[in-house]
Amino acid sequence: MNRLICLLALCCAAPFFASADTQRDVCHLDVPCTLGDRSYHVKEPDGWDGSSPMPVLIHFHGWQRTGALPVQHQRISGATRRRGVLLIAPNGNRKTWNMWYPETEDVQFAADVLEDVIRRYPVDTNNIYLSGYSYGSIMAWRVACDRGTEMNVRALLGISGTIGQSEDCAQAPKEARHVHGLKDNVLDFPYGPQGETDYPVFLWRNQLGCSQEATDGGDWSAVEFLTLTRTEWRACTNGTKVALDVHPGGHFIPHGWIARQLDELLGRTPVFP
Repeated sequence: MNRLICLLALCCAAPFFASADTQRDVCHLDVPCTLGDRSYHVKEPDGWDGSSPMPVLIHFHGWQRTGALPVQHQRISGATRRRGVLLIAPNGNRKTWNMWYPETEDVQFAADVLEDVIRRYPVDTNNIYLSGYSYGSIMAWRVACDRGTEMNVRALLGISGTIGQSEDCAQAPKEARHVHGLKDNVLDFPYGPQGETDYPVFLWRNQLGCSQEATDGGDWSAVEFLTLTRTEWRACTNGTKVALDVHPGGHFIPHGWIARQLDELLGRTPVFP
């Protein structure tokens, strides 16, 4: 833990010394960055000048995928590359993740990936985001639960997958946002004990000390055929927030969802794409 905290502090204080050409020669897109016997993929944002610190989105792929998919995916890398965000996509062993229990080897791997990224790139350590889809979303939740504070995670962006809502997390992100389809038949929508549709973020509402009062965030859409309904819990400890977007569809990454979350977190006017 101390090693990562020190590295985060050093990144904020010290000038970046490696050249952009060196970074691109090592690994990019289809060519993964190696880290011991593991690896991860990288997608730099459009127009990056090679020296300015970048926000980072670490996105965990779904079951039987690899990190090569998110860095090419329009609803993932299409969002990050237009918003100055460095996209990092780790590769799971056997194309999956070990995320059902605390402090698995994949949790440590995620922390090691962030350390390695900070060595390679200038990182805006106040804007580190975790994301994932399906099993990858469960993995992102697990990392946020076990290492959210240590990794200085600004926000968790979960898509169609959660850990158990009764878990006792050792750490937490500063903010949590989640989206889930009511007709998801792969990882079923986690209704509450009385059928509550706000239950998918029950864990983070407790963990972040949010009041029970919810705010209707209204309906929104990036494409005509899919409307999402937002609920927010804004009265949380230290001014943090929990947000839940629900839609009537199934198991997929909604168009514009990652883009909208990044725009809001970075203080931009939400646009699509």
